Amino acid sequence: MRKHLPGPYTFILPTMKIVPQIMTSKQKTVGIRVPDNNICRMMVEFLGNPILTTSAARKETGEPISDPYEIEEMLKGCVDLFVDGGSVYPDPSSVIDLTRENPEIIRAGKGDISQFS
Repeated sequence: MRKHLPGPYTFILPTMKIVPQIMTSKQKTVGIRVPDNNICRMMVEFLGNPILTTSAARKETGEPISDPYEIEEMLKGCVDLFVDGGSVYPDPSSVIDLTRENPEIIRAGKGDISQFS
């Protein structure tokens, strides 16, 4: 993981007791993503904690939203703070499951997955 993060990968790992319950799934796994984005990394460093997040998507189609003003309009009243870092173009990370003996590619996205096959 150190070799690939920060970068365009999400790694699925078994949860441990130090992982807050809100960040775990029924499968007892957690996805770890460290984006190569200075704003995100500075926020985590400032807060001293990981951030639980998801991508913004249109309710009707599930299509990702990249325009910060459209995201703010959609979530107005539900979110305390918006950080406008400009448009973020939907380019999903590659998701690699590391909970088994051999890595399993869950989603091929941005990032070379050949080394995990």
